Amino acid sequence: MLQPRSIHSGHSFRDKLLSIDYVLVLSVLVLGIISMFAMYSTDGGEFKYHTNSHILRFCIFFGMFFVVAFISLRFWHETSYLIYIGIFILLLGVKYFGLTSSGSKRWLDLYFMNLQPSELMKVGLILFLAKYYHRISIENINSFRHLILPITVLIAPIILVATQPDLGTSILIASGGVVVAWLAGVRAKFFIYSGVAMIALLPIAISFLKPYQKSRILTFLNPERDPLGAGYQIIQSKIAIGSGGLFGKGFLNGSQSYLDYLPEKHTDFIFTLFSEEFGFFGSLFILLLFALIISRIIRIGNMTRSNFGKLYCYSFATAFFLYVAVNMMMVLGLLPIVGSPLPIMSYGGSSMMAIMFGLGIVMSCKIYKDTPVN
Repeated sequence: MLQPRSIHSGHSFRDKLLSIDYVLVLSVLVLGIISMFAMYSTDGGEFKYHTNSHILRFCIFFGMFFVVAFISLRFWHETSYLIYIGIFILLLGVKYFGLTSSGSKRWLDLYFMNLQPSELMKVGLILFLAKYYHRISIENINSFRHLILPITVLIAPIILVATQPDLGTSILIASGGVVVAWLAGVRAKFFIYSGVAMIALLPIAISFLKPYQKSRILTFLNPERDPLGAGYQIIQSKIAIGSGGLFGKGFLNGSQSYLDYLPEKHTDFIFTLFSEEFGFFGSLFILLLFALIISRIIRIGNMTRSNFGKLYCYSFATAFFLYVAVNMMMVLGLLPIVGSPLPIMSYGGSSMMAIMFGLGIVMSCKIYKDTPVN
C-alpha cells in the first residue's frame, strides 16, 4: 500500500511553482521595468551604457532570485555562517586589493564586474544573526556570553566598511544587525547603553571623518552655504522634485535631469529623476510598490514555521524599509548625502545582486514554509 508523501520529504518543481508568492514577484518585476525606463531617461532617451548594463543585470539577477528561491531553506540555514565568512573575506580583499574611485576603496575587480562586498554584507549579517538566535533559547539570549559573538560579527564588518570610507553603508549594515537582535529578544537596556556610548564617543568619531564627510553634514544643515559646490546636488534634487508637481513633466521631459543639472541621477538620485518626470502621483506609485514588497515579506515571515525564517524575513523587511527610507530622505534633503542606492531602481550591480539574493531567500521561506530547520 502506498504511503502518503510527507510534506517534508521533498518538493516537486510543480509544488515550488504553486508555492511562489506571485504578488511579490510581480511587484519586483514592475519595479524593475520602471527602473529600466528611468535608466533610459538618464541616458538621454538612448540605449547607452547605463541602460543596457542595467537591463542585463536586472534580467540576470531576477533569474538568480528564482534560483535562490528554489533552494531549500534548510540549505540557507546551514550555510549562513559560511556565507557571512565568505563576504567578510571579500571585505578584507577590498582593503588590500580593492579598486579606488573618488577617494574610496570599495570594489573588487572580478573581471566580469566590479563587486562591492559591503552591499552583500547587508544580507550576510542578517543571515548570520538569524541562524545564531534561532539556536538560542529566549532565556539565554541576554546572557553576556551569548552577546559576545553577535557584537563581534556586527562590529567587524562595520569597521572595515567605515574605513573604506563608506559611512552610509556601514550604518545600514549596523541597522540590519541591530534589527535582528531586537526582534530576537535582546533587552532594550543593551541598546540604550550602546546609544549612550555612541553619543559619548561622537566627538572622537567626528575627528576621524574625512573632509568631504564633514562637508556633507554641514551642507545638510545649510545647503545654501555652498550652492555651487557641496550644496549643489541636493539643491538641484529639491528643485527637480518640486518642479514635477502632481503629474510630472512627462517621460524624457525633465529639465533638471535631462539637461544634466542633476549629478549622479542614475545611481542614488534616480528617484529624483522619476519624481520630476512623473510627479507626486508617480512617486506615490513607487512608494506603494515598495510598501507592497515589504508587506509581502512580512506576510511570508508570518507564514513560515521556523524561527530562522521568521527572524530573517522580519529583519530583511525592516532593513529593506530602511534602505528605501534613507535614500528618499537623502534626496529630499532630510538626511545628509550618504551614498545609499534605492533598491532595484538605482544603477549598480552589487546593490541589485544583494537585494535579489535577499528576496530569493525570502521566497525560499515561502516555498519551504513547512520545512523544519534545526
